[in-house]
Amino acid sequence: MCDHSLSPQVQKEQWQDYKRPASEQHYSDEVETYGNLEPSQLELSGLSEACNKLWELDLNRLVPGRDYQIDCGDGKRVHERADMAEGLLFSWVSEEVSRKPTFARFCSLLDNYNPNEGYKEVVTEEERQEQAAFIEEISRTSVIKYLHRYLVLKDVAPGSYLEFKRMLTSLWFDLYGRGGTSGSSSAFEHVFVGEIKQSGGEQVSGFHNWLQFYLEEAKGTVDYQGYIFPRRRGEIPDSETQLLTIQFEWNGVLKSVSSTLVGVSPEFELALYTMCFFMGTEDNHIQLGPYNVNVKCYRLGNNRIGSAFPIAES
Repeated sequence: MCDHSLSPQVQKEQWQDYKRPASEQHYSDEVETYGNLEPSQLELSGLSEACNKLWELDLNRLVPGRDYQIDCGDGKRVHERADMAEGLLFSWVSEEVSRKPTFARFCSLLDNYNPNEGYKEVVTEEERQEQAAFIEEISRTSVIKYLHRYLVLKDVAPGSYLEFKRMLTSLWFDLYGRGGTSGSSSAFEHVFVGEIKQSGGEQVSGFHNWLQFYLEEAKGTVDYQGYIFPRRRGEIPDSETQLLTIQFEWNGVLKSVSSTLVGVSPEFELALYTMCFFMGTEDNHIQLGPYNVNVKCYRLGNNRIGSAFPIAES
């Protein structure tokens, strides 16, 4: 296993292909559907059951120790400023991960944004192609197919899969104003990439994705500073934990507390937050496999995701 095997330098060549016109794109075949993708009555009546079904359908979720290794270091309180982690959070990530189509297409999007909040984003035609290619790729997975069926039955999404993909593209990639500048942010940029707020003292805003964390850590722009002590004793995270509450600096700016789902696929996170946005409220207390989670979902108006992220509950 080589360190930083997913590092941007290694993958740039592959990602260049994703900038090509739609007619020149090659997608993975439709995945074999795993289990029954028809939502049950229990799932339709309970958001937690539906979100847990997404967790079960996430065939691309990585296995700790096989696909990657983390070292949580030592714990700290939120207000403590000492760096309690000597090394990196990620010891290694397998090269196989970068060959997973949805992971690779997701990573290709991460360098399309300026991290400073309030900076007007310019979206090139190539970047629009990358966005469309990512949505097309994840739409071939069981997770997104289930999300579609669920939202159709709830009269939230169009029956046409093509229209549904357009809906997802608009929800996640359409630009909106943040920090007083129009066209400076999007749900995708805030949630998955992260932004640096200037007003009221610099702080990291958003940035809840583990792949972005890994790649930035590999580049040296993220400094992992330790995990935040859980509310309950005896629940100290270890290398197997896939829901972490951590503290870090990005480009020298502090993120005092951040929860992140480690090893999950990009399609799972996007599906989870989309479902909570349409079917939930600001606080969504759900079960994801072994984890009790509150998925926070902040709205901008009625039709925009301002932010979405998991909070570990004891």
